[in-house]
Amino acid sequence: MSLSQILVLLIFLGTIGALIVSKKRPSVIFGSATLALMVTQTIDINDVLNNATNPGLVTLLLLLIISHAIDKTALLKRIARKLITADYQASYWRLFSISFFSSALLNNTAIVASLIGSVKQNQHHLASKLLIPLSFSAILGGTVTLIGTSTNLIVHSFLQDKGHPGFAFYDFTLFGLTAGLICGALLYWLRGWLPDINLQDRAEQEYLLEADVASDSELVGLSVEDNHLRNLPELFLVEIVRQGNTISPVSPDEVIMADDKLIFNGNVKNVDALSHIKGLSLFAEYSGLMRSELTEVVISNRSSLIGSTLKRSGFRALFDAAVVAIRRDGATLSGKLGEVTLQSGDFLLLATGPDFHQRNNLNKHFFIVSEQIIARKLSTKQDWLTILGFGTVIALAAFEVLSLLVGLLFLLAGLGLAGVTSHAEIKRNIPLNVMVVIVGALSLATGLENAGVFALLTQALTPLIIGHSMLVALVLVYLLTLLLTEFVTNNAAAALMFPFAWVIVEALGAPILPFALAVAFAASASFITPYGYQTNLLVHNAGQYRYIDFVKIGLPISLCYSSIVLSLLAWVYL
Repeated sequence: MSLSQILVLLIFLGTIGALIVSKKRPSVIFGSATLALMVTQTIDINDVLNNATNPGLVTLLLLLIISHAIDKTALLKRIARKLITADYQASYWRLFSISFFSSALLNNTAIVASLIGSVKQNQHHLASKLLIPLSFSAILGGTVTLIGTSTNLIVHSFLQDKGHPGFAFYDFTLFGLTAGLICGALLYWLRGWLPDINLQDRAEQEYLLEADVASDSELVGLSVEDNHLRNLPELFLVEIVRQGNTISPVSPDEVIMADDKLIFNGNVKNVDALSHIKGLSLFAEYSGLMRSELTEVVISNRSSLIGSTLKRSGFRALFDAAVVAIRRDGATLSGKLGEVTLQSGDFLLLATGPDFHQRNNLNKHFFIVSEQIIARKLSTKQDWLTILGFGTVIALAAFEVLSLLVGLLFLLAGLGLAGVTSHAEIKRNIPLNVMVVIVGALSLATGLENAGVFALLTQALTPLIIGHSMLVALVLVYLLTLLLTEFVTNNAAAALMFPFAWVIVEALGAPILPFALAVAFAASASFITPYGYQTNLLVHNAGQYRYIDFVKIGLPISLCYSSIVLSLLAWVYL
């Protein structure tokens, strides 16, 4: 073995070790590995640039950017409000179905992030009984199609890098759909193993928000319970102001009437959940200033606003800004925002106009704390354009009428022209960490190939593998990937194990597709620990689970899932 081969192997093994034991981001580790390969002259800058323009990688980046635009549509938010009912069985299967089938076409991490608030907020069942099923159903749904999870697209990009055409859109469907539905039924059957955890309420950083009910609102004539206003993500209906009278506490049976003012308390980052309810207008929307970027300020002790209200002070004209929400540390606010008597130290969340920062009186009245970004509400036309446009691109790609890459490129351009997304949003949503991981992994594979390590390993493994069936090799690749994905991220596991699978395929003279599918499915099968998959990490924090909670429920799901996938792969390909 030459010096260059030894160095490349050390870099490869060091990358695996760093991913397992280091707390550094995978992007930092893969980026460092790429630089090390360049220093040893195993690869050059042209190799890195070629990997950065891999069609599979570009497809993934476009898909992730567009998923942010889809997340702004009202569809998923409307569904989220109505998911959880008093019947656990109905709630479970509603949650499983929407998460599973949505994740087959959309980024599954985004799906979980959108639904997690509604699950935590529900008044009927402990969130700990639903959050793990939410994550697992999203993971399972992501394996149904090529675009369901970034892992599939990463392996797809590796195949294309090897000169293979890559996966077809539905190459995953038979295996993912069968395993997913059976595991979903098993998870429901094992629901008694899910822990009972009473979440501790956290009141910090909560704002008071006001919303007006229009006469034609979809809320009018229905109770709070029927309108699912108790299932809003991290927003609590604390009061109703009706004809000058305050109703508090608000009963679930209280019927919403036209011209009611609904007072919510909670996390202002989820204010978009209110803006998607038909006929419900936030306080700032009447001033025509509701924008995607909001400014948080604190009222100065020198301000003349102290002791006055927003209405009496003429706040809108004075600052070219409208108040979206108010927070007062250490005290509970009540009543309409416009009638709250302002105090020194009050936090105001402002929707600002173009002249706000040019006003000379800002320093006298406020300390500017930060700028927050919320999802900008789309018009009905923009909603339909986004959903139908994405559905059309997926259909054309599924029937091989138009390549997914070209379709997504045109869709992104169309969304930009229609104002659904902007240049600033696109730049902000480019997943640089994912990009660095994939480019680094491709560069690592290029280095192993350039140094002759692949050829050396193929030569060494061939005598050991001859005499064994392809099934044994397939199970070995799957189990090693499954083990690795429980210690590192799913994307990193797929990126590291594909080169190993390629070596075994070369040694056996076997078809690559079943082995590539085995890597993709195993890398996504992170059910036993909360750290191998992004959705698990999200619900682990939100549900205040312990590590053992995932082991207890995840182990039987992992065994069931793996048995089904391997059996079907053997049946179809071997």
